[in-house]
Amino acid sequence: MLNRDIIIAPSLLGADPLNIAGSVDSLGKNYDWLHLDIMDGHFVRNLSFGPEFARSLRKRYPDAFIDTHLMIDRLETILPLFMNSGTSLITIHAETESHLLHASLSMIKSAGLKAGIALCPPTPVASVKSVLELADLVLVMSVTPGFGGQKFIESSLEKVRELASFRAVHKHNYVIEIDGGINGDNISRAVLAGCDVIVMGSAVFAQARPDLWLADIKEAVRKLDRE
Repeated sequence: MLNRDIIIAPSLLGADPLNIAGSVDSLGKNYDWLHLDIMDGHFVRNLSFGPEFARSLRKRYPDAFIDTHLMIDRLETILPLFMNSGTSLITIHAETESHLLHASLSMIKSAGLKAGIALCPPTPVASVKSVLELADLVLVMSVTPGFGGQKFIESSLEKVRELASFRAVHKHNYVIEIDGGINGDNISRAVLAGCDVIVMGSAVFAQARPDLWLADIKEAVRKLDRE
């Protein structure tokens, strides 16, 4: 038995860039969060959305939980722009300006937002244990960040298990999110390893009926809770 709710967060990086609102609407009511990947072309070799996009998303979907993943450098400059953009949760990377990690997480939380820490595939859990008490979410990247459509890195599930164990021992409250290469074939393994939030981009938006596909995925997860 899982004894916990599983959150499905479609990544807008996988949406139709010329019709993102249409892509979101195609999900129907079968998503929990909207995942927004912010790339600066420096921390990762790609560019994506800016704070004005986040504001527009909030205006169009006022009740949505917007899960914003910052793959950026220059935290002191860029982070404040997203803190005022209408997002619900901001995740920053452990690898970017690590000396600012504690201060940045504290600043996000002081603004009344939820704060997350992201770990690239080579980054060990040990590198962030000192700040996990501040985290509402820990994001395990199961691909190299920067581009959608990559193959799932199976060893990332060991990191998920370590985070779940550490949370239980130290009575922390963060949820564990996984992002990268998740699809209908491996989502069950991610959930059983300890993931609470599942990010999926290409796997969702490539479907002819994303709403029906997500409904099937959520039912498959519910079955895990009954086994």
